[in-house]
Amino acid sequence: MDRTETEARGPSRAVENGSANKSIVEKAVGLAAALREGSNEATRLRRLPDATWKALLEAGILRGLQPSRWGGGEANPADYFEAVSEVARADGSHGWVTGIIGVHPWQLALFPIEMQQEVWGDDPSVMHSSSYAPTGKAQKVSGGYRLSGRWSFSTGCDHCQWVNLGGITGAIEVEGVQVPDTRSFMLPRRDYKIDDNWHVAGLSGTGSKDIVVDDAFVPEYRSQSHWDYAMGRDLPGWQINPSPLYRVPFAIVFNYALAASVLGAARGFLDLWIDISRTRKGGMGGNISDDPYCQSLLSETGYAIEGGFLAMRHDCDELMDAAREHRQVSFRRRAAMRYNACRSAQLAARAVDRLFEASSGKAIFLDHPLQRRYQDIKAMLGHAYLNVDAPARMHGALAFGQRIMNPFL
Repeated sequence: MDRTETEARGPSRAVENGSANKSIVEKAVGLAAALREGSNEATRLRRLPDATWKALLEAGILRGLQPSRWGGGEANPADYFEAVSEVARADGSHGWVTGIIGVHPWQLALFPIEMQQEVWGDDPSVMHSSSYAPTGKAQKVSGGYRLSGRWSFSTGCDHCQWVNLGGITGAIEVEGVQVPDTRSFMLPRRDYKIDDNWHVAGLSGTGSKDIVVDDAFVPEYRSQSHWDYAMGRDLPGWQINPSPLYRVPFAIVFNYALAASVLGAARGFLDLWIDISRTRKGGMGGNISDDPYCQSLLSETGYAIEGGFLAMRHDCDELMDAAREHRQVSFRRRAAMRYNACRSAQLAARAVDRLFEASSGKAIFLDHPLQRRYQDIKAMLGHAYLNVDAPARMHGALAFGQRIMNPFL
């Protein structure tokens, strides 16, 4: 399936003349050329260029899941994820940053109004980065928490004024079981330093650097437990952001933001592979486009990618239906959705592996057009939350009637 065909599959892809009424997906498609042009600079800077970051902000894509009360798009999550995929289709690093940073306004909408006001009161376009793995130390103290340590892979941190860090503050009881209290903590830029250590082979333009904190105080209102998200407990942000969008499970929203980036980057790889292969000669002089194996491989890759998008749309529709009805999605179904996201990303990436192997020895050169796109996709699959094994085990255990206590389910 070539680029012309995939961009014309339905009304969500048709870019109209006049930008006033464009959907978030159409706006993402409209930025594709600028994002491709900015990819080399992103690699050189090891972060997104200021111009493309600004373009993503002004187009409303980074703010697609932000509440409308703050000027955000409050978009349907499936539409937002498809917009992320179109950004990743143009360039992997831009897509990865968009997917991760763009989820953060959605989570901030769950916090108390004073937290939202503190971040967005003067400038609603302020964004924050994250590092959810609890690698630093978090301690409960009077009135809040104290944080110290190092957190890695804070994508897009150079462009952000706040950071959301993960930590564990002892144990709490959930449904009669003692479990680690895994929490998110919001810190302003003055309370942390960025260690410029991002020198990598893939996703080099994402600026996913380390965050270093030295004994910072975090007031109580700047922290939320991931168990509250998982158990569907009443959240302060629901009082001011009543849209069903903010009642879907955190774990699924974050998982599909990552998967959408992989699926979009795989689409972009396939687009470019088709363009290159139309005129490429094989080792014996024949046209690659006449090779039955390559023709079949093209079709199989397109199927793997598009199947992932169908699963994503189906799961997002189910989540929104449940949220509108104020109905909790079962843990078993949530585990299946997390598996769907991870497995879809894995299948798309494995299909890209086969395309790369069929791209001739020249593809290993650093200046080959496919090289950076391939390295970006391989780097994406390294994210712990895209590891397919954990959700597969959770879903299997739940299907057998076993109990699973996991705040990211």
